[in-house]
Amino acid sequence: MPNRTTPKLKEFARGLLAYEAAAGQRGAPRSPFRVCEKLRQPLGKVLGVAGFRALFSRALALASGEVSWLQGLHIKADGSLEGLQELEAKLEKDEIALGEVVLVARLMELLVTFIGPALTLRLIHDAWPKASFGDGESDSRKEE
Repeated sequence: MPNRTTPKLKEFARGLLAYEAAAGQRGAPRSPFRVCEKLRQPLGKVLGVAGFRALFSRALALASGEVSWLQGLHIKADGSLEGLQELEAKLEKDEIALGEVVLVARLMELLVTFIGPALTLRLIHDAWPKASFGDGESDSRKEE
């Protein structure tokens, strides 16, 4: 049986994905895996392009154990995803959303393992400076 992503990391990934979706331009189509793409630059600064590519490739391999269609994606030399357009035509939106959650959660899991939770949150904050992650709440939950 494949190792599963923890519910806590999946919840964090869902929050990050929801925040990014809400921050996107109104009326613009939502691009799947935009969170991964947005993390590529700050992580590339810390890890280098090759380091990010290696980490992202490992996250994709782990996520593919939970969501089999992710095996159809590949990481290009620059660290971006390849093969998504072909898969989008074949998959339902909820299948894509699940794959995105699992992939982001696996990426977070690896980051926490290798650089620790504090630096991981710092990098996330660099990518989303107005978001509040790490205190157990996201901005979308602070509606009082």
